[in-house]
Amino acid sequence: MKTSFNKNQISLGSIYGIPLTFDFSWFLILFFLTWILAASYFPSEYKGWEKVYYWSIGAVTSILFFVSVLLHEVGHAVVAKKYNHNVKKIKLFIFGGISEITEEPKNPKEELFISAAGPAVTFLLAIIFYGLAYLSKGNIYLYALFHYLGLINLILGIFNILPGFPLDGGRILRALIWQKKKDFNKATQTAAGIGRVFGFIVIAFGFWEAMAGYFIDGIWMSFIGWFLESAAFSQIQTGKISKYFEGHIVEDAMSKSYGLVPADTTIAEFIQNDILIKHRRAFIVEEQGKNIGLLTIHDIKKVPQEKWEQTYVTDVMKPLSEIKIVDINHPLEEALKEMNRDGVNQMPVTEDGKIVGMLSRESILSFLTTLNK
Repeated sequence: MKTSFNKNQISLGSIYGIPLTFDFSWFLILFFLTWILAASYFPSEYKGWEKVYYWSIGAVTSILFFVSVLLHEVGHAVVAKKYNHNVKKIKLFIFGGISEITEEPKNPKEELFISAAGPAVTFLLAIIFYGLAYLSKGNIYLYALFHYLGLINLILGIFNILPGFPLDGGRILRALIWQKKKDFNKATQTAAGIGRVFGFIVIAFGFWEAMAGYFIDGIWMSFIGWFLESAAFSQIQTGKISKYFEGHIVEDAMSKSYGLVPADTTIAEFIQNDILIKHRRAFIVEEQGKNIGLLTIHDIKKVPQEKWEQTYVTDVMKPLSEIKIVDINHPLEEALKEMNRDGVNQMPVTEDGKIVGMLSRESILSFLTTLNK
């Protein structure tokens, strides 16, 4: 398994072809959970152990709990791939895990099965761990480990199926509303509205716990409630923004001005004559009057500075045959979804097979700004 690091996360290979990453915040909650188990839960439930056992069992339990969270997300991802959805990555972070599926489900059935897959895995794990606990009654340490994992997976499964969008239960609710109303946007708005209410309830419950003397548990519960409410509110805002796209095509938001770079340009010349002067992020590479590729700042970053003089733009560009190109009359909302799905920040725009502009996230944002004036 290949491990790599960047500013915010650690990459640990892939599962079923899906990249697996750990946000650095995950290590904070891993330590916090281990501390709670070793210093509070296990000592209160199983008295008389030596400290080394409390901390050892606490650490192993915490790791296996997050393996459970990972398997929950794998359940979502595998079913999503079955329906030919692109799963960008599975990420573990301070609130647990998330499968980054880059496009919305195509119909209520897909939404239902993708959403239900995670809780199904979690409930299955609860059954397995409870079974292992039953078989381990002769060993108190293994029993404590498996019993807690059975309990926490059961609680996690129940919590996830509560109808609070963006929890799995909220997505299942959206699928059911979508099936009945035949309108994805209305189903999303309804489910997200219920999700906001659910988030506020969790926040209130957290404050009640804190006032009752369970300060740490209460603050953490309120924090989770705030996260859920914020996510639901964000979904509502996204739905409102999508309404602005109705009736608009790519031509409305694209930039007709784009950079052209001759194929025989070195990286050093490109940076000196184009990047530092024109302040664009993407350029079309041209050879003998023909467009042959797309060059971005991200491509340039891959080349060590000492090789700029010897490297040509054609060495690092993406050939047009390998990148996403959008027609000038393509619906704008669909184009943005494709950009999100493919993880790109800009797409060349064509008309009758000829490049006539560039659609970027910046140009879309500028277009939305003009609509609000």
